[in-house]
Amino acid sequence: MTPVTLHPERAKQKGERTRRAILEVAVDLASVEGLEGLTIGRLASELDMSKSGLFAHFGSKEELQVATVQAARDIFLEEVINPSLRAPRGIARLEALADSWISYGERKVFRGGCFFDAAATEFDGRPGAVRDLVARNWADWLAMLETAVRKAQQAGEIDPADDPRQIAYEMNALTTAANRSAQLLGDPTGWKHARRAVHRLLASVRTNRSGHSSE
Repeated sequence: MTPVTLHPERAKQKGERTRRAILEVAVDLASVEGLEGLTIGRLASELDMSKSGLFAHFGSKEELQVATVQAARDIFLEEVINPSLRAPRGIARLEALADSWISYGERKVFRGGCFFDAAATEFDGRPGAVRDLVARNWADWLAMLETAVRKAQQAGEIDPADDPRQIAYEMNALTTAANRSAQLLGDPTGWKHARRAVHRLLASVRTNRSGHSSE
């Protein structure tokens, strides 16, 4: 019998679907066991696939790790960033960013909690492509928060004398602390405390023009 072959475009689409499915499992696994534990062999076992099948998609452990970080970023965009952009610029956008981040952690989008918090702890002292990519994602998140603060200042909703970077830093610290509380201590009330703390922080920097006291 003549073997059936897929049209090149269909074959490419099938390959992309398979790669996405593999990375969904890789991201979830890495959030629990760490990126360093994410080997071709470990993932092949989890997926019940052959190592050669995985090597067709990822030629090395580092390539797999980098692709996993990129996949985690796509999920973060979908779960946290995109929903927040529906809120108007200003305090409302900042509140939406914080609430979406807390919800993403609270709902355990990743089985092991925040993927990037875990990856940052694992790779903060290890130079290389994986660390650089994780650091870039952290920097992008902080930059987004800082930009949102500046937009709120331009809208007259936050005192222009306040330091946008400081506010972004504090917001990130509060949400990250909630993730640590939930993952390390098994205390889910941390999400409620973080949500309350972030809203209290933003209330403290509001201007009278936004209809709230800054005190």
